[in-house]
Amino acid sequence: MLSPGDRAPEFTLSDHEGRDTSLTSLLRSGALILYFYPADFTPGCTREACAIRDLHAEILKVGLNVAGVSPQGADSHRRFREQHHLPFTLLSDPDKSVIRMYDVDGPLGFGVRRATFLIDPARFIRDAVLADFRISAHDAFISRALALAGT
Repeated sequence: MLSPGDRAPEFTLSDHEGRDTSLTSLLRSGALILYFYPADFTPGCTREACAIRDLHAEILKVGLNVAGVSPQGADSHRRFREQHHLPFTLLSDPDKSVIRMYDVDGPLGFGVRRATFLIDPARFIRDAVLADFRISAHDAFISRALALAGT
């Protein structure tokens, strides 16, 4: 997994509407919480996404943006966003190229590790967490990012 101080690799992936979205475009409005998750509609990933949804106004208020990355396609992401009223971007990485760039591919190439990065506008990783099944560690990371951005 990439570490704080590493430069975040540039990428372009399709979003939930099928539009190409780059890391640079996501960083135009400020720092980014970029999170990787295994799959839409699974219990843990739904809980994680809904926790971000519930904090989204606060995330924007401190000048952060948020985007999620998983292997599912735009149609799955669109349905997941609609069903759970998710106000942030979901990106499709079906061949897991970006997942591998950020070194969060699952063991032996199966699945995706639950990881979250705080990336500044210059594309440096300021903080990171590998949460896997500990969704509370992901939640604590988001709270810490809010506190850092608010100061």
